Amino acid sequence: MGHPKGREGQSLANTPTIIVIAFPVLLPFFKNVPEFMFLLNVSYVVFFSYIFLEVFKFLIKPSYINADIISAAACGLFLLIETFVFLFQIWVYTDQNSFKGIDYSSPAHTFIDLVYYCSITLTTIGYGDITPNAHYTKLAASLIGIAGQFYSVVLVGILISKFTNHSNSK
Repeated sequence: MGHPKGREGQSLANTPTIIVIAFPVLLPFFKNVPEFMFLLNVSYVVFFSYIFLEVFKFLIKPSYINADIISAAACGLFLLIETFVFLFQIWVYTDQNSFKGIDYSSPAHTFIDLVYYCSITLTTIGYGDITPNAHYTKLAASLIGIAGQFYSVVLVGILISKFTNHSNSK
């Protein structure tokens, strides 16, 4: 048997995963409870942020480039997008005036619009068909643009560094 502290640590590490799986299962029973939607979105923000940090640690460690590193880089970008999607959902479900141009006809349409908005903002394309309408969503939109640029710059730096280190060692 393993060390008890190890089991406790593993249980603690599995708790966010269990919560993230349990919330959607409970959604049909609590879909009209605003506090439940708030907790669901907060749990996803925390969960995806944690996974993003783990992926980022993975990107920094190896001194070589392979398919795993490239896949991790893409996953990091998708995790950033999803983290901001769930952050924005917290505000969208609290205040429907926090954005202009979001389709509120169904939760699926709202989610897709937020994925689109976060993708366009993170990549700094910014078409302008969906815009933040509250001070907090404007600040968060600025943050996602900065995070996207920072991630891109750091990622390119990491990849170039690993490529040149690998080339120099030959």
